[in-house]
Amino acid sequence: MIYQISSGQGPAECELGVAKFLAYLQKYYKISVLETSQGYYENTYRSVRIQTDADLSQFVGSVQWVCPSPYRIGHKRKNWFLDFSSCAEAKTEVFDPKQVLFETFRSSGKGGQNVNKVETGVRVIYLPTGQNSVCTDERSQYLNKQKAVARLRQMVQSENQQKQAVIRNENWGRHTSLERGNARVKFEGRYFKRVA
Repeated sequence: MIYQISSGQGPAECELGVAKFLAYLQKYYKISVLETSQGYYENTYRSVRIQTDADLSQFVGSVQWVCPSPYRIGHKRKNWFLDFSSCAEAKTEVFDPKQVLFETFRSSGKGGQNVNKVETGVRVIYLPTGQNSVCTDERSQYLNKQKAVARLRQMVQSENQQKQAVIRNENWGRHTSLERGNARVKFEGRYFKRVA
């Protein structure tokens, strides 16, 4: 499962809270950091995307950290909020050459009489997605197959990138949806001790 810890549009204290919450999760759960967005100060984050097999649904929602500001001494505000959300995952296709269906046909164009006698044109169809590519560039069926498969592989990779970009934008949009208050979990102090 993929999760995101976000400071939303919060100040540097919220970015420090993201770093502290990440350290807390790393202490108690086996997680991998997928992506980080650096905060204003060193070792702080605007957001972090993590992956884990552990069920972290107990934390999903608003996370409150109660602590005097370490950056603005004497500042009245002590409540800082983070957002912890589960992220959608892009369903990408791993290109499998065994899932390619080949069709051959006679093609016109260069090659003299050979193109009228031999099926040198190639159409390839990727069975899992239905995408297809045609190649009649070469005189050789073998070379046309290679080119058509390369084009098909590129099409699948391009579609994967588009799906990932859409999901990344959706996840990034969550930065503005931070709910301040009604915290799911609560931490206190410099050492980020869980109290609720």
